[in-house]
Amino acid sequence: MRDKAAVSSPSSVVGLKPRYDVLVVGLGHAGSEAALACARMGLTTLGLTLKRERAAVMSCNPAVGGTAKGHLVRELDALGGEMARVADLTGTHFKTLNASKGPAVQATRVLCDRDAYARVMQSVLFSQPGLTVHEAEVSAVIAEGGRVSGVVLGDGTQVAASAVLLTTGTFLQALMHVGEKKEVGGRLGDESAQGMSHSLRALGFTLGRFKTGTPARLVRDSIDWASLAPQPGDFPPRPLSLRTRAAPGPFPHQPAVTCALTYTTDATHRILRDNLHRSPLYQGEIVGRGPRYCPSLEDKVVRFSARERHLVFLEPEGPASPLVYPAGLSTSLPAEVQLAFLRTLPGLGDVEVARYGYAVEYDYAPPTQLHPTLETKRVKGLYFAGQLNGTSGYEEAAFQGLYAGIQAALQVKGEPALELGRHEAHGAVLVDELVTRGVDGEPFRMFTSRSEHRLRLREGNADLRLARHGARVGLVGQDMAERVDARGRAVADEVARLKRTGLAARLKRPEVTYAALAAEGGEGWPALAPDVVEEVEVEVKYEGYIVMAERAAAREAEAWDGWRIPEDFEYERVRGLSAEALEKFVKHRPGTVGQARRIPGLTPAAFSLLLVALKRGGVGARAGG
Repeated sequence: MRDKAAVSSPSSVVGLKPRYDVLVVGLGHAGSEAALACARMGLTTLGLTLKRERAAVMSCNPAVGGTAKGHLVRELDALGGEMARVADLTGTHFKTLNASKGPAVQATRVLCDRDAYARVMQSVLFSQPGLTVHEAEVSAVIAEGGRVSGVVLGDGTQVAASAVLLTTGTFLQALMHVGEKKEVGGRLGDESAQGMSHSLRALGFTLGRFKTGTPARLVRDSIDWASLAPQPGDFPPRPLSLRTRAAPGPFPHQPAVTCALTYTTDATHRILRDNLHRSPLYQGEIVGRGPRYCPSLEDKVVRFSARERHLVFLEPEGPASPLVYPAGLSTSLPAEVQLAFLRTLPGLGDVEVARYGYAVEYDYAPPTQLHPTLETKRVKGLYFAGQLNGTSGYEEAAFQGLYAGIQAALQVKGEPALELGRHEAHGAVLVDELVTRGVDGEPFRMFTSRSEHRLRLREGNADLRLARHGARVGLVGQDMAERVDARGRAVADEVARLKRTGLAARLKRPEVTYAALAAEGGEGWPALAPDVVEEVEVEVKYEGYIVMAERAAAREAEAWDGWRIPEDFEYERVRGLSAEALEKFVKHRPGTVGQARRIPGLTPAAFSLLLVALKRGGVGARAGG
């Protein structure tokens, strides 16, 4: 199989070699993590981006983390990724969300200095040994005999590689909308990638169409901050990264900013309703669907018509930045309509706009076309990550980029793939949901509720769960691995001591804290690090709930997720399958019976027929598991 458009001679571009171990196309949040992982694992890596100075730019909200997303960033960090450390270096407002709820849903959100975040990540990319960053559009993927062999640049130059990772974000056939105006581009100030979609279709991939959007950027000095409810960050703040916690010196590194809260009004909603006919969403100009959990303001007003108001968080884009991001006001209405409705919000009566909001429509590839390693099923050595897979959010993209980068590097090196189970990481749940269920017609967003092991998969123990995997692939250094091991032993030893002395039973009571027990214990009580104490208290208090949840999940995993289906299994030979069920099996190609059971829309009857066929063919529950 070969893309016929790829007919030019090998690379002759100054500074480029004709061949690399790995090529990473796109250097957004997914591409940055992928490129760094491959280079740090010892492979010659080429990162290709339309503009060097736009690598790792925060295109929308200048924040990292949040509900479930903070879990992903902590897990990425534990595996050796970069996003958490850069967020800590550039963070201006740290907040623990759901602080009054259980630890399983508590999550860290860091508002960053937008310009500083990109600048720091670019510095990391450009100085990474083994990684070359080059400006170019990639117009095609070259595949021969079912295996990737390189890419074609926009000028026709070919560059060869053993693996190619596509992390194209919102740039494939991208079109921006502001009211009746349309402009080709994947982000304001950036071009659209026009050739890659044609190449992927020529290789047999199915593509779909999604949309995303961003709000206007407001002039900071035009806001009446004194009239608004201030929203300060936590003090002292909690860092995201293990490396930040281990580093000497003061934290945080940036001056703090205070956000503010405002809200839409009846006048806002009236202006929106009166101008729906001018929205490209309601004119039918935008074909792709947007994320359900991050809708545009005009969509909110229509879908939640009974709501009297919608909250808006005003977030300065940096301590010295003149711009403010109004979280919750994504829109693609005409500029004059945006200005009119903005001035109906409390505190924004005289607001000025530096840049109006817009929607972006782009191509994506349904992720059921991927193996659990994020390698494509059609072309070996070709990996997809990030918004190309139909996800939303920096954090989902970054985890996929790191994960795909690790898998690609391991494959090139001839080493076994990294296998993360759903019981080990929210990131593993993210990947499994994508490749098994797909994105169900709208951009995918991660939630802790997607995990049956969510009581175990907390932010606070991400290092204990995953650092050993990062060390195994070479992304977590020995010092950090030993530090994590020591913390894990300290937690286990203290939990065991509390049980042995009968104190664990007291600590399980809601009104009793570890600090209170320590005060009673006096000088003989062990002196433990705060992060050890925190984890001990959670482990003891939630042990009963965790045990019940884990037992239920283990029963299902043993029954279904450990039962592997051969890659060459012939679903066409399963007797009694409907045409619809056969189409679903062939499309998804589940790797385990558990994955087959989670295929959307699959009937219990079809699932039963699959089990009968597997047993008849000698593929038992323990085969390959």
